[in-house]
Amino acid sequence: MQSKPGTKSVSLLVRSPELAADVVDCVVTLPTFRRPQHLLETLGSLAAQNTARRFAVIVIENEAEERAGAEAAAPLFARKEMEGLVIVAHERGNCAAYNAGWRTALETFPNLRHLLVIDDDEIAAPGWLEAMCATAEKLEADIVGGPQVPIFADGTADRFRRHPVFLPPYERTGRVPALFSSGNLLVSRHVLEAMEQPFLDLRFNFMGGGDSDFLSRAAQKGYRLAWCAEAPVHETVPARRLEADWIRARSLRNGVISTLVEKKKRAGERLGASRVLGKSLALLALSPLRCLRSLFATGSVSSAMYPVYVGLGRVLAEFGYANEQYREPDKN
Repeated sequence: MQSKPGTKSVSLLVRSPELAADVVDCVVTLPTFRRPQHLLETLGSLAAQNTARRFAVIVIENEAEERAGAEAAAPLFARKEMEGLVIVAHERGNCAAYNAGWRTALETFPNLRHLLVIDDDEIAAPGWLEAMCATAEKLEADIVGGPQVPIFADGTADRFRRHPVFLPPYERTGRVPALFSSGNLLVSRHVLEAMEQPFLDLRFNFMGGGDSDFLSRAAQKGYRLAWCAEAPVHETVPARRLEADWIRARSLRNGVISTLVEKKKRAGERLGASRVLGKSLALLALSPLRCLRSLFATGSVSSAMYPVYVGLGRVLAEFGYANEQYREPDKN
């Protein structure tokens, strides 16, 4: 299996024996990078899904040299304990891995209806896949998001559960105006077939935000978005991500992404760039008031500073600042 001309290759490592690709209507894409043990736990949660739907899994290894995740997962697929594929995306980066998995799903499974996404640091609840698909069908939604519930490595860190960095954007199932993350996502096939490729903009490869940009563009095209509160995945949060500098960097990054996504959205408007800058300056100017209000409400300095860092990140993006937190994964 090779990628399109002009891009690095995607290699097929394992295809489960006698895989009946034409009867699969749901595919779960699972990118992985240097988390072999947690990847196996994620796969275990997928194997335990309570659904009658015929689904397959595509593991996308994004560490092309060591391939620790792929090597750990391959025996499960070779023994038919999991149905699907293990592939290697040779081009490094978050967006490159997602693009490789989504394109492979379209090419391999002709009757695919729903493509789902889960990350290799997440555990799916037993009813996850069924709830996501049922919500898409009941609400006639083209794209469905679900909560990523943080599980902190240090159990005493539950005070971070309501921090804006970790808090899901919605609490109830229903149609929503926007979605922001691919960490727990369903995308209908017709959306993928209509969206331009690469699906995720490679400029976001090491920053993150390619998913937010994709979802923004899909909403702009009129696709219907929904939220499924009954389909949580539980995300392991290592101690590193509770350190003040990491949270500050993630908050700044969120501001940068917000500006870049909005600039793309308004690219065709005559005064689009000026409006984005004006909004960024306004948010930064208002952020001290929002900070004080949050401080009184939560008592958390870290949570209170979030709008300040987001506003600052939005303005810094105007000067080319980009916080590529995924560039050095060992520090992330």
